[in-house]
Amino acid sequence: MKQQLQLEVRDSLEAVPAAHWNALCDDGNPFLRHEFLHTLDQTGCLGESTGWYPRYFLLWDGDEDSRELIGGVPAYVKTNSYGEFVFDWAWAEAYERHQMEYYPKLVSSIPFTPATGQRLLVRADQPYEQTVSLMARAVRQFADSQGYSSVHYLFLTERESAILSAVEPVATDQQAESASEDGTAPATSGDDAAQTAGESEQPPQANDHLKRIDCQYHWQNDNYSDFDDFLALCTSRRRKTLRRERRHVSDAGLRLEQRLGSSLSQTEWRWVHRFYESTFDRKWGNPSLTLAFFETIGKKMGDQVLIVFAFDDEDEQPEWPVACSVMFIGDSTLYGRYWGCRRDYHSLHFEACYYQGIEYCIANGIARFEPGAQGEHKITRGFLPTITRSAHYVAHPGFRDAIADFLSQERPYIEQRCSGLADLLPFKAETLSL
Repeated sequence: MKQQLQLEVRDSLEAVPAAHWNALCDDGNPFLRHEFLHTLDQTGCLGESTGWYPRYFLLWDGDEDSRELIGGVPAYVKTNSYGEFVFDWAWAEAYERHQMEYYPKLVSSIPFTPATGQRLLVRADQPYEQTVSLMARAVRQFADSQGYSSVHYLFLTERESAILSAVEPVATDQQAESASEDGTAPATSGDDAAQTAGESEQPPQANDHLKRIDCQYHWQNDNYSDFDDFLALCTSRRRKTLRRERRHVSDAGLRLEQRLGSSLSQTEWRWVHRFYESTFDRKWGNPSLTLAFFETIGKKMGDQVLIVFAFDDEDEQPEWPVACSVMFIGDSTLYGRYWGCRRDYHSLHFEACYYQGIEYCIANGIARFEPGAQGEHKITRGFLPTITRSAHYVAHPGFRDAIADFLSQERPYIEQRCSGLADLLPFKAETLSL
């Protein structure tokens, strides 16, 4: 039976049942869940204050009365490049020097979250490559119809990157019959976005995105029985250093407490938010996540949030934690996200953000720990240099060629750097396998 496909663009997931959206995400990534994305929107984290304006692409199959959601793309119109962690400020400056507008652009990513995951979501019973290509083509058509400078898929999976950057288009017999938008973008985009891939005289290719890479540092669980088992693979020198860092924390009399978000009280969530804000205060940044976001996430998906509190019984207010880290729990990956403290302690950051996460992964059989972007100091603590990926469509031919040339020069540098940094890993040579 022939499919009746329709692509719709909305500025909210409000009317999309959570179960239908979540059925598109099969990798256990907590940031792709309806609960997480919709909470960002509903608690004042998006919009004018941060420059993230939601545009959710929804691929439906069936007629209006019995249609099913079979694909989706979480995307955002961006008026700046904050909170993306794939840096294109130089591209924006180049546009400005040529009296052209780089913003707005369209970004498929999780706001403020440099974590790898699917960006073009396909229900498990659908043909994957064809559906990804179909949605990518529709996203590109929509961006062109709106006059956006570019489309960016950030921290996408290796499989998605291969499809979007393929030399030859992936064949597909599926066509999007129509597209419409609910929200603030001009309604005139409907006719352009509604063009079927087969009906367009010169359909945009879904498979010629520019490929970009970067390097993060991820910990891999080699079926360790405990933290000492992990340390046993390290050289004697690094093993002593890691133990000494942990001892600094215990000798200071600090008590670490792991808690699931579902167990926190309202007062404790206020603590978490204050610690989150304190990091931005120290770095002269602007916190994007509201107290309401943390409280709501605690209620909706608290069992997927790991909070690590640090207490000092000698503190003037011993009932209040002196530091806190926030992590999100996926099916196979733990994601380190936020950290804050109200007093400085030697090595406490390493303990709360890295070693507690490693212990949690070992105890719960979690395969991988992504502690966040940047930070080469993670390598000597057992976090492997790992390639991350993004894909970019640039509408202007001249700028596309210039950016493609830049990326062709950047890529071997990133690959060489990522490979060279592996020399800093703490593991014995005979146990290291990248």
